[in-house]
Amino acid sequence: MRVIGGKFKGKKLLEPNDKETRPLKDLTKESIFNIINHSNKFSINIKKACVLDLFSGVGSFGIECLSQGASHVTFIEKYKGVLPILKNNLNNLKSEINYEIVESDILNKFEFKSLKLRYDVIFLDPPYKEKTLGNILNIIIKNKILKENGIIIIHRHKKEIDTFPKNFQLIDEKKYGISKIIFGSYF
Repeated sequence: MRVIGGKFKGKKLLEPNDKETRPLKDLTKESIFNIINHSNKFSINIKKACVLDLFSGVGSFGIECLSQGASHVTFIEKYKGVLPILKNNLNNLKSEINYEIVESDILNKFEFKSLKLRYDVIFLDPPYKEKTLGNILNIIIKNKILKENGIIIIHRHKKEIDTFPKNFQLIDEKKYGISKIIFGSYF
């Protein structure tokens, strides 16, 4: 797994050896960034964006954002088996970048209102079997942590059927191999 663009292009990221973590595939990540950078369905400039990476894993999405010029990334991850890898991946960049790691369980009483920033991009990559995606989206909406005109990007198994909150607006959906990427916002 590598960084695909920007100032860290080609930098190899460490990956876990266990089966608990499912890193975002390079092809899927590249497709997400092509859509972000070239879609006329929304207007996000990843350069200078403030990004929230939920279920960060090894950090490949957030690190790609930093590589492409994002002003800040908040990584939220709880799994002790992957946190050292996330930290190593960020430390290995050897660059002045603006990020924070929140070691917390999003699914267990995480206080979204404790986040100090509002975000242009929120990326959710929960375990494929996670069934509470609608609840997480409701909390994001209730706490108003997505900026106006911001986007929510969700990585799911292509066969997963999720129920979205009624004020969640689906913008686009793309399938890649066994996964799908959902782009949305709320109104």
